[in-house]
Amino acid sequence: MQYTTLEKLGACVSRLGFGCMRFPTTPEGKIDEPRAAAMLDTAYKAGVNYYDTAFFYHDKTSEEFVGRAMKAYPRESFYFATKMPMSLIESYEQGVEIYESQFVKLQTEYIDFYLLHALNAKSFAKAKDLGLIDFLVEQQKQGRIRYLGFSFHDSYEVFEEIINYRDWDFCQIQFNYMDVDVQAGMKGYELCKAKNVPLVIMEPVKGGSLATLSEDIAAMFKAERPEKSVASWAMRWVGSLDNCRVILSGMSTEEQVADNLDTFAEFEPLSEREQQVVANVREAIRARVFVGCTACKYCMPCPFGVDIPRNFRAMNDYAMYNNEGSLKWAWNNMNEAAASACRQCGKCEQVCPQQIPIREKLAQITAKMNG
Repeated sequence: MQYTTLEKLGACVSRLGFGCMRFPTTPEGKIDEPRAAAMLDTAYKAGVNYYDTAFFYHDKTSEEFVGRAMKAYPRESFYFATKMPMSLIESYEQGVEIYESQFVKLQTEYIDFYLLHALNAKSFAKAKDLGLIDFLVEQQKQGRIRYLGFSFHDSYEVFEEIINYRDWDFCQIQFNYMDVDVQAGMKGYELCKAKNVPLVIMEPVKGGSLATLSEDIAAMFKAERPEKSVASWAMRWVGSLDNCRVILSGMSTEEQVADNLDTFAEFEPLSEREQQVVANVREAIRARVFVGCTACKYCMPCPFGVDIPRNFRAMNDYAMYNNEGSLKWAWNNMNEAAASACRQCGKCEQVCPQQIPIREKLAQITAKMNG
């Protein structure tokens, strides 16, 4: 296992971190505890020492399960990371109550890496206004938190505001070879490197999408390294950036654990030639876009409630990444905003600056989902 020392913190962490939000589940949707515990054991014995969970994961059961499972190992031999769910919290008292409950669930007297979860402009303002950042700073002084940071989902401009707010110990961003211009992106990476803020990376395989590429695009990777998985290229792309210190993977199967352990056992940064292969794959994926919608929202609101940009975004993701499960999830969560609510009135097309045949494209999405 490759390790990195976070010089700012003095912590030696495994480059591969175990993300505890996608454990295998039973037919009833609960964590398949025997399988999940065995996967944690395999990772631990291979040298993984960073375990990332959160209040929300697995319907609020991940922390408790992880706490029980990790009691099998000396507490000083691994790092816990968990998060305060700012989207849920509406008062200082509620934040403190949830925070205290996490120690009980994890069965620990201290939490190594504690994060404000999924900060955006609204939740960051809430954390400040409620005094919860000050509370966590004080908890760190008392030794109950070792390192304080945040995870992030918003624009680069908001990221810049948050990262400059205080001297954070670390932060966690969504980052992969397709998302260099999304959210914090490469600009956020460079800013953190300049400020000496170590990065923990989530979604390095973009929720699995970069492991399910179409056969012709996957063949571009296989032609270069036939013995390596498509997913391993995404992990290596992130791992080749020196300030991406911990790369999280939400592992759902034993095969994913084995593949990630193989990637990080003797980590090999991408060569210049391999970097070009990734760049070629990126362009090939982008060329698969279903519709050239810029999400300007001139077409909104739709008289019948269709969220046109959202439907197009879901279908573009499917067209690019061939991830059937992701498309079904997006469709099932669309509710009244789904393309099927379109009544072909044409109002949207009259104002679309891209002159997209919106009605035709919505009909194609509906046919795909009802087919």
